[in-house]
Amino acid sequence: MAYHNASNPVVTFVTTKGTFKAEIFQDKAPISAANFLKLVRSGFYNNITFHRYVKDFVIQGGDPKGDGTGGSNETIPLEVVEGLTHVKGSLGMARTMDPNSATSQFYVSLADIHNLDGDYAVFGQVLDGMNIVLQLRQGDRMTNVTVG
Repeated sequence: MAYHNASNPVVTFVTTKGTFKAEIFQDKAPISAANFLKLVRSGFYNNITFHRYVKDFVIQGGDPKGDGTGGSNETIPLEVVEGLTHVKGSLGMARTMDPNSATSQFYVSLADIHNLDGDYAVFGQVLDGMNIVLQLRQGDRMTNVTVG
């Protein structure tokens, strides 16, 4: 793990394949973290599928439409932070070609993918359950996502 701060919040993802936990870097990536945590606390991610899986790259979710075209109503600016990189297990904000278009879609890196560094916002890191993350596929569901 590249970065860790025990005072950061931890989000628990209960999925159809099992449970994993991730630290959310509200101290280093406050814009992305606040957006994500607000959505978690509102129940936004509950019962949403992972709509994209690319082997040895990412598992992506957070689209209520389930096809990669949807999201929440609020966009946030790109937040690239030195020292937060795309290591295996990192959480990042998905977006369109517009760097300031991230909403609710996020991904978990399934390997080190440093070619994304500087272009996509890293805002968290899997702390526990990476074995579950590696089993997730397109169509699997987040049944309950909570903070704490």
